[in-house]
Amino acid sequence: MPESPTPRAAGDPGLDRVNALSSPAFREEFARCLNVDRWVEALDAERPFATREALLAAADAHASPLTAAEVDAALSRHPRIGEKASGKDTESRWSRGEQAAVTAGGQDTEQAFKAANAAYEERFGHIYLVCASGRSPEDLLADLKTRLDNDPAREKEVVGGEFRKIALLRVEKVLDDA
Repeated sequence: MPESPTPRAAGDPGLDRVNALSSPAFREEFARCLNVDRWVEALDAERPFATREALLAAADAHASPLTAAEVDAALSRHPRIGEKASGKDTESRWSRGEQAAVTAGGQDTEQAFKAANAAYEERFGHIYLVCASGRSPEDLLADLKTRLDNDPAREKEVVGGEFRKIALLRVEKVLDDA
């Protein structure tokens, strides 16, 4: 007896759209959420998702944890915090929205971020990455300064966790962009 198809959530146009994407289109769209091939491929292989919650749970599970090499690859697509992404594409628009608190902090905050970013990059050899959505400029600057005390291995783990948070927010945006 053939297996019945995976049930889909009725009335979720975003999930319906995601489930209906061709594999190349799905991979392109979800690479904007997290530029990690293993993660994108795992999600693509699990389609169709029965519910939005199932997709988010899978996205979370496959992003926990990210390897140091995956963190490095994903970092290559992110702008430095406090610097607006310049593109007109979806990913740049998301980044500008996610970092709105930093750019709204005024000139003093902007200068403090530039100095702290430089110290961070000198210490770790890559940009500071944080899930900035909903956080104040002061909170983000304090986080950046605190993370300067991490050793490089620990900091890669922290960055991987921040990527996971960003990816889950962006998956929601993909689903809401029906």
